[in-house]
Order: sequence, then C-alpha cells, then structure tokens
Amino acid sequence: MTKEIFDGESARLTMKELRETYSSGKTRTYEWRISQLNNLLKIAEFHEKEIVEALRSDISKPEFESFVHEICLIKISCKLAIKELKRWMKPEKVSTTLVTFPSSAEIVAEPFGVVLIISAWNYPFLLSLDPVIGAIAAGNTVVLKPSEVSPATSSLLTKYIGEYMDSSAVKVIEGAIPETSLLLEQKWDKILYTGNSKVGRIVLAAAVKHLTPVVLELGGKSPIIVDSDIDLKIAVKRIISGKWGCNNGQACISPDYIITTKDFAPKLAESLKLQLLKFYGEEPLKSDDLSRIVNSNHFNRLIKLLDDDKVSDKIVHGGQRDIQNLKIAPTILLDVPEDSLIMNEEIFGPLLAILTVDHVEESFNIINSRPKPLAAYLFTNNKKLKEKFVSEVSAGGLLINDTTLHLTVPTLPFGGVGESGMGGYHGKFSFDTFSHKKAVMYRSYLGDASERYPPYTTRKLGFLKAVMNGSFLDIFRAILGWS
Repeated sequence: MTKEIFDGESARLTMKELRETYSSGKTRTYEWRISQLNNLLKIAEFHEKEIVEALRSDISKPEFESFVHEICLIKISCKLAIKELKRWMKPEKVSTTLVTFPSSAEIVAEPFGVVLIISAWNYPFLLSLDPVIGAIAAGNTVVLKPSEVSPATSSLLTKYIGEYMDSSAVKVIEGAIPETSLLLEQKWDKILYTGNSKVGRIVLAAAVKHLTPVVLELGGKSPIIVDSDIDLKIAVKRIISGKWGCNNGQACISPDYIITTKDFAPKLAESLKLQLLKFYGEEPLKSDDLSRIVNSNHFNRLIKLLDDDKVSDKIVHGGQRDIQNLKIAPTILLDVPEDSLIMNEEIFGPLLAILTVDHVEESFNIINSRPKPLAAYLFTNNKKLKEKFVSEVSAGGLLINDTTLHLTVPTLPFGGVGESGMGGYHGKFSFDTFSHKKAVMYRSYLGDASERYPPYTTRKLGFLKAVMNGSFLDIFRAILGWS
C-alpha cells in the first residue's frame, strides 16, 4: 500500500482539522478523554504479538524487554491515567489573602490545544505513546511523529492509532526530515521531543518563532559512582541490567561510564566480566537476549569510539563485532583517559568505560565538570556519601544502589536538566506537562473597600498598608485613624 505524501498542503489541512476539533470542545470533556485512553489501552492489550514483532524487526529487541520495558509500562501508564483522570481534572482549591477578602480561588487545568509529539527510535512504542497518554488525558488534540529509524513500529502505530483512536483529534504522521521540518513550521501549542541534543536545538529554534513551549527529553553521559563497601554481586547484576539489559545500551538513561577507585576497579571489572559470561555466554554476538545496533551509521560511530588509539588497549572484556548483523558484544574498557573520544560523547551502545580515582569523593568533581546528565547512579552503603551525592550532583534523576528503575515510578517526574533536556512527564506529571494551570479567583459584590479608589489620601494609604501587611492590629488602628 502506497503511503500518502505529506506536503505543505497536507500540513495545513491537518492543522485546520485539529484546530476545529479542539475548538468544538469535545476533547475537553471527561467522556472523550476516558474513551480515548481506554482505546489506547486496547492497542497494548490486544496487539502484544504485533508490537513484539515490530520491535524485533526494528532493533532485534528481545521479547522480554519489549514486554517489560515498553508494552507493560504503557499499560501501567494508561491504567493510572484512567484511574486518576477525574481527580487530575478537578480544580485545585487554594487560599486567598486578606487583600482580596472576601474571595475564593482555584487552579484550573486546561489543555494547551494542539500538540506535537516527536518520538525516538530506541523505545519507539513506549516513547511514542507515553506522552500521548498525557496529552489526551489533558484534553489536547495530538500529532504523533514516530521515528523513521524504527519503521516497523512507526507503521504499526499508524495502523492501530488510525483504527482505535478519534482520527479527527489524534493523528500519526510518518516520514523523515522533510516531514518533520514541515511539522515544525506549523504553529503548535506545545511540543514534546525525545532524541538527541542536536535535533533538540532545531526543535527549540523552530518553536521560538511561535513562542511555543517545549519539552525536550534528551540524554547525556549518565555516570555510575561505585564505592567499595557494597554487595558487589548484586551491584554488578544491576549495572548490567541497566546497561546491556536496556536495549544493549541504546537507552537515554543507560549507564555511560563508571567512576571507582584505582584499588577497587580491577575487582569490579572482573566481577562484571564473570557476570556477563553468565548472562550472555561465551559468544554474546549469538545471544538472543541482546538487541542489535539500530543501523550502520550508529554501528560505525561505536566502532570509531572503540578503535580510538587512546582506548584500543584499554579493552578488558568484549570488543567483538559483527558488521553484517550490526552486533557489538558487551565491552568493558578499564582506566579510560578523560580526553578520549568515548568520554566526550554519549556512547548510546554496549560499551562501558571505567574511570579511576584515588578517592571515591573525587567522582563528584568529574561529574560536575561535565554537562548535566539525564541520570546519575551511586552504589554505596555510606550514608554521608549518599547525602553528598544527592546534594551536589545535578542530573535529571538520581538512583542509589540500582540503575534505570526510577523511570518506572509514576510518582517521580522523568526529564532532564541543562544539556540533558527541559521539562518532564510520567504519571500526573504528564497531565501537568500538557495542561496550562489557569489561575481563577471569585469575588462577590460584598466587602468593597473605598480605600482602593481615588482620591488617594494618607488615611487610605495607611489602611491599605495595614491590610497588605496582614496585621489586624494595624488595620484596627488605621480604621480609627491612629498613626
């Protein structure tokens, strides 16, 4: 079947339909929102097999990871929104001041309007639909632009969103750079982009022309500090799970490098090697439990990092590659210099560098001298080190004694800071991200104070000062004319 061409006229007509749908008011109703969320949930519940097959086609993602990291998380997110929607939509009552007495006030969450979501290729099902859940729950009309780098999942989303969702309010636009550029030329009420910082800057520049608010979910080099007073066996399993068990390192919150002491590094590296052998065998390139590298461009980029003269002799485990099947074995590099290529760009693959320091506290200076990462991890039993980590390390999210799991907690916001992004979502934070918090105050015609109106006098000024200071004694004195 030939796909429809998306050109300038198509973009104009798409925006016109979405604006008309939003203006009709139907997306603001609880009934519409809940019906669309239920329909979206059906996609995840009724088509697990097709989703797994699409993810396998795009990136050879293991079925286990497809279900646990993508399908299951979408189900949880959708069910939470369905359960909590009425409460989220309810205006939040807030207190007022003596200046406005008598009065009442509330914060009303209203949808932004027409929003654009541009998703990424590494978790193409999760990162497409999770923001859509928030946008629909908040009452917006939505355009989803899936990544062209994951074509099977993009096609699947187009098919099932078209079948299950209200096509006048929720649309999928497939394509590559030309289609994305056309979309970015339109006036949106909010944009959420997930991907790399280079494209993030392009999205932000396009949004500035229309003063459109933007959420950028980017990435960065997420570090792990490993202290020596830990349960090494459990720590190593959790590091491997967060690195190679998350799309073979192709995840925005995947651990990028480890910092540990010179004395402890050999023991840590040896433990990682032994556990990797248990998990993925003597021939990891043949393992069905590891995703492949998404395409030849990313494969060649990773090989360039691996073959850099400054680190080529630092490989203590792995390093095997299969260019035909786009696979690279889990690889550990020990005592990597900070000026190497691998330490100066996000790895986003199955390579894990280990930096060494004399004292574990020196790790904080290394992390803080670099752009703020999307995530940072610490393994320790030292209470003071935990407190120092939380107070001194700035990152999108922190996790102590594990990796990546904070992403699954809907009561925590997920987002970056600085170079790793701006804004956040997940759970109620998704609803808030796609809602404008409108301030509303109510007053009656009672209690109208003549002191606020001209002609202004010293007595009136004294009374208003007393009111604004909130002192009942001063108000009483002002009423009596006492200075």
